[in-house]
Amino acid sequence: MTSFDLSSHLDNIYSAFPEAKRKPIIGITANFWDGEATMGKAYYQQVVDAGGTPVLIPPVADKDVIINTLEGIDGLLLSGGGDLNPLWTGEEPSPQLHRINAERDLPELLITRLAYNRQIPILGICRGIQTLAVALGGKVMQDITSALKAAKEAETADNDKKKKKEKEKEAQPASPTPAIKHTQEGDRNLPTHSVDIDKDSIVYRIYKKERIFVNSFHHQAVADTGKHFRITAKAADGVIEAMESTEFKPILGVQWHPECLEAEGRKLFEWLVAQASNFQLAKRIHDRVLTLDTHCDTPMFFHQDIKFDQRDSRILVDLHKMTDGRQNAVIMAAYLPQPKMGESFSSKVAFDVNTPMEYADFIFDKIEAIVRSNRKYLSIARTPADLYEDKRKERKSIMFGIENGIALNHDVANVKHFAQRGVVYITLCHNGDNDICDSAKGCDTNHGVSKFGEKVIREMNRQGIMVDLSHASEQSFYDALEISKTPIVCSHSNCKALCDVPRNLTDDQLKALARRGGVAHITLYGGFLRKEGEATIRDAIEHLNHAVRIMGIEHVGLGTDFDGDGGVIGMADSSEAINFTLALLKNKYNERDIQKIWGGNWLRVMALVQNSNN
Repeated sequence: MTSFDLSSHLDNIYSAFPEAKRKPIIGITANFWDGEATMGKAYYQQVVDAGGTPVLIPPVADKDVIINTLEGIDGLLLSGGGDLNPLWTGEEPSPQLHRINAERDLPELLITRLAYNRQIPILGICRGIQTLAVALGGKVMQDITSALKAAKEAETADNDKKKKKEKEKEAQPASPTPAIKHTQEGDRNLPTHSVDIDKDSIVYRIYKKERIFVNSFHHQAVADTGKHFRITAKAADGVIEAMESTEFKPILGVQWHPECLEAEGRKLFEWLVAQASNFQLAKRIHDRVLTLDTHCDTPMFFHQDIKFDQRDSRILVDLHKMTDGRQNAVIMAAYLPQPKMGESFSSKVAFDVNTPMEYADFIFDKIEAIVRSNRKYLSIARTPADLYEDKRKERKSIMFGIENGIALNHDVANVKHFAQRGVVYITLCHNGDNDICDSAKGCDTNHGVSKFGEKVIREMNRQGIMVDLSHASEQSFYDALEISKTPIVCSHSNCKALCDVPRNLTDDQLKALARRGGVAHITLYGGFLRKEGEATIRDAIEHLNHAVRIMGIEHVGLGTDFDGDGGVIGMADSSEAINFTLALLKNKYNERDIQKIWGGNWLRVMALVQNSNN
């Protein structure tokens, strides 16, 4: 076969097609010069050699084009090129500024920010690391030499002004002037300087070295990473050479040009392709699996003119964030604060309502109004069948829950009222004893479930409403387990064995819950995940793993408590829901397990409870 034998080439492709491996699609931002969008061969060849499928992303700022582009890629490569316009960060241009590339700036800043929102893996190279910084709140040095010189002069002036009052600070060396040349004149595949790498970093895990030799061709650099990134490598003169996400996102930027470093450079492209492959798998799972968060408190903010159809920064769950995170459904709770002795309920809420029942209905009215105004994309679901139908029609679903049984106004008949409104569960109490049962943070007022509480549970069984024991005391938990004819749930509770706080469940409680067919859903409230330090998605997975060991895979799930102070590093809002799936995959859960965790177990119990009243 000669290279000009097209038929033979086609035969090879056709014969391989049935076994063709699905390779992740890596979008590469194109350079733009003299009216043409171009891509250096080194970029796309490294992607191919790393196992990915490269596609060129032209510099187009049209929102529909960008969104459709992001839907079609599994990873994003921000390529090198000209200077960024300093006006994007509110700075005037320096005399040392080189030729800016206005055609690229806005499209790349937009696609970077939106890819970040969608958890798409990103690798930024040279201009690309600077694009990451500018798009997400950082700053860029317009010129390395003048910026470091100005920094040194400013520090010297500051030291003089202090008149040597702080001797220890005076003894420290001033910020260095550039000690190395960042715009090399040799071949692009020639490493010309070293970078020192943080051992706790992606780059170190890739290269397994604290120092590597790289090639740089730039006079701009990242000056300030912003809050979303941390520095992980520096050159000898202190210039930032690599940064990565502080939020467990697969986002990495390097200042050098790995596309020209052949096998050594390919390691970074292999990292990107591997992350994109994981992301591709997670997306496919979300296409097939119903993803349900069983508890959020977002409705408590709906009186503040929330824009649920926009990416509203005041709330953690909205239509855009659910779409970004590929989340299908959420149970929104009408949270009712528990009045203390002598307090009235109306004094605890910001609305003009007289009773807890009126307040709960007010919350549900607000949710229904939001759904009506977004009926094309959003629906209220009452049953598992409703949820699956919404997913089939590509709508997001909201279910109703009540957090605190005081909503019943001490009247068992109101259980039926809320069943008719579509409430799927009632959390019997909150942070304080009520007339139904005692709270984990209560005073043992009822010694468990009260006589009235027993009537409430039996009526909930009759009306097909799930009994939720999150927030309940141990005695209330065991009482309800005995009283209820159907399995009970804990919509947002963690494991006391890992974090010993009153709200969490003991291993004995978890075992008892599983024996009776119930479920316990891990929550993302930091204080219930760990007693010290800032909680992360890794802590949530540890609690989930523990619950699985104690209860079995059929009895666990996720109830985030978003907008009720829930949210951790790595899963801070609904846009990061797919990160939970990625973490599950990393912990060797298969798709069937993930389907159970993401709502399958809960819906099994919901169906049983709702069918028991027939």
